[in-house]
Amino acid sequence: MHARVSERPTRIVVDLPALAGNLRAIASHVNVPVMAILKANAYGHGLVPVARHLQAHGAGQFGVAFVEEGIALRRAGITLPILVLGGILGRQVAQLIEHDLEITVSSLDKLRKVEEAAQALGRKAVVHLKIDTGMERIGVHSYSCAAMIEAAVASNWCEVKGVYSHLACADDPASPMTQLQLERFHQACAHFTRIGAPMPLRHLANSGGVLHFPDTWLDMVRPGILLYGVLPDPGARATVVVRPALSLLSQVVYFKVVRAGQPVSYGATWTAACDTRVATIPLGYGDGYPRALSNRGQVLIRGQRHPIIGRVCMDQFMVDLGPDGTAYNGDDVVLIGRQGGQGISVEDVARQADTIAYEVLTRLNDRIPREYPLPAALP
Repeated sequence: MHARVSERPTRIVVDLPALAGNLRAIASHVNVPVMAILKANAYGHGLVPVARHLQAHGAGQFGVAFVEEGIALRRAGITLPILVLGGILGRQVAQLIEHDLEITVSSLDKLRKVEEAAQALGRKAVVHLKIDTGMERIGVHSYSCAAMIEAAVASNWCEVKGVYSHLACADDPASPMTQLQLERFHQACAHFTRIGAPMPLRHLANSGGVLHFPDTWLDMVRPGILLYGVLPDPGARATVVVRPALSLLSQVVYFKVVRAGQPVSYGATWTAACDTRVATIPLGYGDGYPRALSNRGQVLIRGQRHPIIGRVCMDQFMVDLGPDGTAYNGDDVVLIGRQGGQGISVEDVARQADTIAYEVLTRLNDRIPREYPLPAALP
């Protein structure tokens, strides 16, 4: 049992023990340290509560996208190392150092900016060197990384803790791109040995790498969506057993009979073929629920699947219960999760909305209250 944090009938319920179990399953599978990725509000699960729970249950390090996420974690009392994975501008570096955040250095110019800020503060910066092995996003190309590596190793103001790259196609176990990126990464890392420098912590594997490519595990892995119990791609192999941690729930707030021939919602894109019973659910694209589920999505009410009809509105949508269906105000509605032996997964929603599970999770915004029930105590 747990107290409701809001009287709003729509809410996200996060199973924190499932997250801790997923972390343990991944760590046992790879047998190297795990950097838990918490960017984008911990993939919609809630940045600070997730970080606090994982810090208490064996996470070795966290990764975030932006400096603001790292600062929020520090202000919440998170003490584990935190790497900011995204590209940075010079004006952000002082904040990174002041809040004890590890910095991604992706070019010689970025290294110089970090050195200048560290010297001005009189405090060393902890950096991870980013090598571009084929993503073409940020990072110095693997074939031209020597100058940055040499300068970073020689720096008086930078401690080179790690070197890393990002896999572009690891979600596909059959893609040859991952092996090519791994070879390029090894070639780049070999430069540390050539100049007689100690090898930093090497990390390459994302969720797809964890699932499909053991050669990419190296010294640490960086699971994101897999940590939350969701596979990164419909074609991914479930080589690690994980459990979904997020449920999206609501309740019926209105019920009516719609007569045959009457349209429903904006644009009149759905019309009742016969007299039917329709329920209204208080959730919409203003909460990050996909508008693409208009006339396509499903929900669970009383353990039965029912289709979304008409366009999803900003704050509400309608569901067809059928001519003989029953629902009452206050009845529980499951949009993601399980009810009565039936289930709707994040992957199901993504498929119906013609998008990816990542987008479904990260679009669920802070207008939806989040709850973190603890398991009932044993008698």
